[in-house]
Parts: sequence; C-alpha cells; structure tokens
Amino acid sequence: MAKETGRKLIAQNKKARHDYHLLTTYECGLVLTGTEVKSLRQGRASLVDGFVQIDGHEAWLHNVHIPEYSQGTWTNHTARRKRKLLMHRMEIDKLESKAQESGHTIVPLALYFKDGRAKVEIALAKGKKEYDKRQTLREKQDRRESDRAIASARRRQRARAA
Repeated sequence: MAKETGRKLIAQNKKARHDYHLLTTYECGLVLTGTEVKSLRQGRASLVDGFVQIDGHEAWLHNVHIPEYSQGTWTNHTARRKRKLLMHRMEIDKLESKAQESGHTIVPLALYFKDGRAKVEIALAKGKKEYDKRQTLREKQDRRESDRAIASARRRQRARAA
C-alpha cells in the first residue's frame, strides 16, 4: 500500500482569522486515539470553540470537536476531550511566556493530515476590537471590488482586440 503524501485539510477555523490578529503560527502533532483518527479520516471535526492552554510545560488542545466514530465500540472516544499537542520544549516555553501577556491567546487554525499524520496549525493571537473587524471586512471588500474592476477591464480589452 502506498504511503500518503501531501496535505489533506480536515477542518479550518475561519472565525479565528476574523476575530484575531495572528502573530506567529506553529505546526504541531496531536496525541489521538484510534477512533479519533478514523473519525478524522472521514473528514469530521470542528475547531470553532477550540483553544490551546499550556499546563505544566505541556500544550493541550481544548474544545475541539471530533465526533465519535460511527463504527466504534466501547473503545470510542469522547467528542470534546482535551488532547495533548506535540511540540518542542523551546516552542512551548516561548508560547507560554507570550500567551501570559494581556490580550494574547493561542487558537487552532487548521486540522489536517500531512504525510499520513494528523497535524494542527496553531497561532499566537491577539484579539481584535470591533472596529478592527469592520476595517478588515472593508479592506477585503475593497480588494474584491478592485479585482472585479480589473478583470472586467481586461475582458473589455480582449473583446476589442478580437
């Protein structure tokens, strides 16, 4: 059987990119049970309420919902248990010191398989104010409108040339 290669996205936390300024991102492994991996392979997970907490020099992922595996038996996992993240000690220490600053938190951004192993992308983030969120939406909308205008101008130009 051929080994998986590449990155297969399972879940993404788009709300985190909207609600926070992302300062630094990290890729971490996860300690999972067999039924959790099987459930993830079916593409089922939610990162919406997830957060990372550092406890006793270990990083833990809280509130990430991985539903129970449908063919699981008594060995099935609980959907919202805390899961240990696999990171280097220096990364954990750096994250811990930065996360203790006021207004900083650690949020999961994406859950995916990379070369057959489950990974989570986390970010050190600082919460946005309401006006920052509106400004971000406005910039995104302006960018979209300008791209549309450029595309339509190019279409008109091609139509004239043809």
